[in-house]
Amino acid sequence: MDKILDNLAKEVDKIDDSKADVADAGQASMMDELLSGQEIKFPQIGDVVEGTVIEVTSNALYMDIDPFGTGIVLGREIKDGMGSGKLKAGDKISATIIDPENEDGFIELSIREASHEKAWDDIESKRDTQEKVSTKVLSANKGGLLIEVNGISGFLPVSQLSSKNYPRVEDGDKNKILALLKKLVSQELEVRVIDADRESGKLIVSEKAAQKEKDQEIISGLKIGDVVEGEISGVVDFGAFIKFFPSTVNPEEMSEEDRLEGLVHISELAWQLIENPRDVVKVGNKVQAKIIGIDNDKISLSIRALEKDPWSNIEDKYKVGDIVKGTVHKINHFGAFVYLDKDIHGLAHISEMAELFPGKNIDELIKVGEVYDWKILSIESKEHRMGLALTDKKSEKKKAEKEEKSEKKEKAEKKEKKTKKKEE
Repeated sequence: MDKILDNLAKEVDKIDDSKADVADAGQASMMDELLSGQEIKFPQIGDVVEGTVIEVTSNALYMDIDPFGTGIVLGREIKDGMGSGKLKAGDKISATIIDPENEDGFIELSIREASHEKAWDDIESKRDTQEKVSTKVLSANKGGLLIEVNGISGFLPVSQLSSKNYPRVEDGDKNKILALLKKLVSQELEVRVIDADRESGKLIVSEKAAQKEKDQEIISGLKIGDVVEGEISGVVDFGAFIKFFPSTVNPEEMSEEDRLEGLVHISELAWQLIENPRDVVKVGNKVQAKIIGIDNDKISLSIRALEKDPWSNIEDKYKVGDIVKGTVHKINHFGAFVYLDKDIHGLAHISEMAELFPGKNIDELIKVGEVYDWKILSIESKEHRMGLALTDKKSEKKKAEKEEKSEKKEKAEKKEKKTKKKEE
């Protein structure tokens, strides 16, 4: 045991001698500067200095800070916040002075503090140049993903995820969304920095922004009127999303990540009135759609555009003045939507109800799901609009009597005017 201890002591002496030689060399260099007559400004606490790594041990790092001497970095302060890996002899690094001279005569330094500032410099630069950054997902919450760039914690909101990773949940259940987001933890994502504030420590990144050029390059090959084939990737209250490969490329030459995604608004799902898109399409359905709009990286699609417009020949089925049967589909504050058949619907405005049935509430006159007689007041086929009025024999008779009375009154007034003219 004594022999082992003796050997260890010798090794320690060697290291101490080496450090002493290094320190002497630094002092000699400083002396040369002094003798040359140049003014030397000694660094203070908080200053950032550059130097060369001389030696790295398990709990300390020594670096040459010419012309001031030898610096030492202890313990956790060795950690390089820029994530450049392990440091080794010969590496040029920056460090912050935390003690100009410690009890052992070394300049005590912190790499971590200097690295933190360097990390923010790099992040701000990438924000300004919009350079892509690779980041690892650390954890997830209901609002998005917690990430890290250069050792700085940041956030990737759900809204800034690419179409590939965006959690499309039909019922919008936040717990289901969180479950999908958690699947991304530990994955590497390519992002762009969209907001960085050093003072507040705020860092926001976007995966969607990193995909923008790639998507736009593919989208540039599309044009309005193209028909695409894909599958429903998500259904929301305002419509459905379709993922598809552009017809201009060979799907075998593209990966799943290269699929584009477009939105079919609820009004473009079908010619009928739709209350809930989930009643019409389901996730996974294979569909065809027509491109009706392209705005940068946003693609608007239409499923109904590929179906025959039932209003195109409406004059063959219905005419103004016809009395037809119709089922009340929905009642709201301005009237009732009524289906005459599975494709054609019209609006019975509340004002027509009030005129024909004064003092009556619309809920007293009609019920959703019930069939009534309606008179067609107007047809606008291009706008897909039809005006209706609730009718029955009594109301028709009353209306006819009212119109007849009005006509008689008008004739009497005209006759009276003519008589007055003759008398004059």
